[in-house]
Amino acid sequence: MPVSGEHRPTAAFFDLDKTVIARSSSFAFSKPFQAGGLISRRAMLRSAYAQFVYLVGGADHDQMEKMRQFMSQLTAGWDVATVREIVADTLHHVVDPIVYDEAVSLMEEHRALGRDVVVVSASGAEVVEPIGAMLGADDVIATQLEIVDGKYTGTIQYYAYAAEKARAITAMAEERGYDLEGCFAYSDSITDLPMLEAVGHPHAVNPDKELRRAAAERGWPILVFTRPVTLRNRLPAGRSALAALALGGVGAVGWMLWSSVRRRRASA
Repeated sequence: MPVSGEHRPTAAFFDLDKTVIARSSSFAFSKPFQAGGLISRRAMLRSAYAQFVYLVGGADHDQMEKMRQFMSQLTAGWDVATVREIVADTLHHVVDPIVYDEAVSLMEEHRALGRDVVVVSASGAEVVEPIGAMLGADDVIATQLEIVDGKYTGTIQYYAYAAEKARAITAMAEERGYDLEGCFAYSDSITDLPMLEAVGHPHAVNPDKELRRAAAERGWPILVFTRPVTLRNRLPAGRSALAALALGGVGAVGWMLWSSVRRRRASA
């Protein structure tokens, strides 16, 4: 892997859904949330249908907006502590079998070369942060839901989607001194084109039709990930335990990043 700006740090930014894991992280927890009394059977069926549409055809801007509205309405009134407990209790059962082996290998290669690994996702931080910790990511960029008195209001405070991912990556690079020309990015969706264009080494992973076309026009590498693996059997011994211990740190750093981006947008 070529590296520019060798005296400055670099990072590898990974989209999550269909890039690192084979399903939508937002909808992967539908059954556990139903079992925990958070969603109805009807809502779970709607989640399953949305997941099917997403897997078959990808998600354009209109579909992502519909999913955003659906998820924000669905979570209104949920108890934050309950959500976090369900995610923590079911994380390995839900996510472990659907992580792409190729993605884990790439993350390990980047770490071996001294790069930070950052997971970037439009899914909520309550889901993305534990997954990032499980993967051993150095940080996450994720959507933040408004919380009042320990419950979600249904309002999205920060939406890590499309061009906002690129802005968040740029803000992180400024804060940490990353050489963006030496950084890498991976995604499956045309909605992440700004994120891919923000770095010197963009890669299309399992791309939708529009991203495949854009990648071919720009001469970007196109990768195909096909091997979901049980993560606990894939990671070196001790990594899972270390990831669990790192969860609080990943979440704190992710929140600090979101706050910084929000301040930048407010002062712009």
